[in-house]
Amino acid sequence: MPTFRSFLDLVEIRTKVASMLPFALGTLYALLRFGEFQPLHALLMLVSLLSFDLVVTAMNNYYDYRKAVRTHGYGYEEHNAIVKHSLKEWVVVCIIVLLFATAVTTGILLVFEAGPLVLLLGFLSFGVGILYSFGPIPISRMPLGELFSGLFMGFVITFVAAYIQVSPDTIASLDYAEGWFDLHVNGLEVLLILLVSVPAVASIANIMLANNISDMEEDVENSRYTLPVYIGRPGALKLFAAIYYVSYLDVFVLLWLGVHPLLIFPILATLIPLRKNIRAFSQDPSKRRTFVLAVKNFVLLTGVRVIVIAAAALILH
Repeated sequence: MPTFRSFLDLVEIRTKVASMLPFALGTLYALLRFGEFQPLHALLMLVSLLSFDLVVTAMNNYYDYRKAVRTHGYGYEEHNAIVKHSLKEWVVVCIIVLLFATAVTTGILLVFEAGPLVLLLGFLSFGVGILYSFGPIPISRMPLGELFSGLFMGFVITFVAAYIQVSPDTIASLDYAEGWFDLHVNGLEVLLILLVSVPAVASIANIMLANNISDMEEDVENSRYTLPVYIGRPGALKLFAAIYYVSYLDVFVLLWLGVHPLLIFPILATLIPLRKNIRAFSQDPSKRRTFVLAVKNFVLLTGVRVIVIAAAALILH
């Protein structure tokens, strides 16, 4: 039977910060921009989001376990929790089903509270999450993993977290009447959320990119043709650095939103450790030794944005 430790390894609990920080970013942005916060909505989304994030990771590990061509070397016995803890397949499937049921139940409750647009975005996110690991050609086995993970975890989570906090029609609305769907979108507000979420989008995409760079040889042997396989390791490392630097462009948006100029300094200060981490990973791209630097960069960039927006919201409200 699985232990609590084996469960945490199966769902890679240490990586869940990748969904929790965008959730916090969107929630605090709504407080800063609109001065609104609804605890029940936040709680329902938190449970649904975390449960589904656990589902996606468990499914990905299960699919890798079933599809693995080479089952030794590259640290396979340590990287895959199912092998490491000798988990039975039926136990893993049951865990996935229970987590999925939790995500769906709390998601439906959130739809009743926040409206049908949440349902549409939820279906889209669930679909991408499932196709990420399953299907004829899973997204994680194509050169699109970085794009999908960055946009859906970085932007969509931030957008939904902000959307459920505000009054109807503030950001967007979806209505259904007499067979017609009527979608209204406030282009400016959506654009602002996208720009505010850029650090999360960029650094989450780079977590995937760093993972794929580190696993290039193993991925080719197991028929995973990821982005680094197509553009080569040198090109992937250049892209890895460039994506981080783009994430600083949203500083001007924060100033426009009313964030005090002095609060911008912690954001700019992150450039120092960021450059150090980029250099260390580029010199030795390793899953075991340096991959953690991509996760640290995500926490650094997105975490500082969360702290700055929280401080600005407290000052203004």
